Amino acid sequence: MEEILKCFPEITDVQKEQFQKLSDLYQDWNAKINVISRKDIDELYTKHVLHSLAIAKIQKFEPGTYVLDVGTGGGFPGIPLAILFPETRFYLIDVILKKINVVKAVVEALELKNVKAEQIRAENVKGDFDFIVSRAVTNMPDFVSWIKDKIKKQQKHELKNGILYLKGGDLTEELKLFPNATEYNISEFFDAEFFETKKVVHLPLRFKP
Repeated sequence: MEEILKCFPEITDVQKEQFQKLSDLYQDWNAKINVISRKDIDELYTKHVLHSLAIAKIQKFEPGTYVLDVGTGGGFPGIPLAILFPETRFYLIDVILKKINVVKAVVEALELKNVKAEQIRAENVKGDFDFIVSRAVTNMPDFVSWIKDKIKKQQKHELKNGILYLKGGDLTEELKLFPNATEYNISEFFDAEFFETKKVVHLPLRFKP
């Protein structure tokens, strides 16, 4: 929690309280359903919350932005980003119902009004979005095939509309089909050893009618 306050000193008291509540909420849910691996739950703020917020170091979402979180699991990166950007609309999806039920319960407990959560496959989502975020649910070529027709035409950010993907390790092979992808090293923003090999990948995608 201290790291979040250090890296995002501008957060309001309401946001601070919401971030603080995450620990108890996920501890309680993890006791019932294994939403987060047992070994990671004690490092929730580093490995899940702060990791999710790395996206905010690459792009601050403008009010009215629409963001789709694919394969959100227990709500990452969507829920931490929704706390940080209360005027951005987040749509969190996963194919596993019990995980979406946890997301809905956490969203309700935090009184987040800017989040919708649903059990649905990415390919079946209707609508279009400024950005599509995710945490390494699959390789980039497959991911692009799921969501390539869901990008808004109108731009409102310096970064072009498209994917903001949290991934680790050497991505040379995976990204060779995407020469316009940009890798950002999370270790440049956050100190923890966990982030040494972690990246945010931005892949701009064209609007497809």
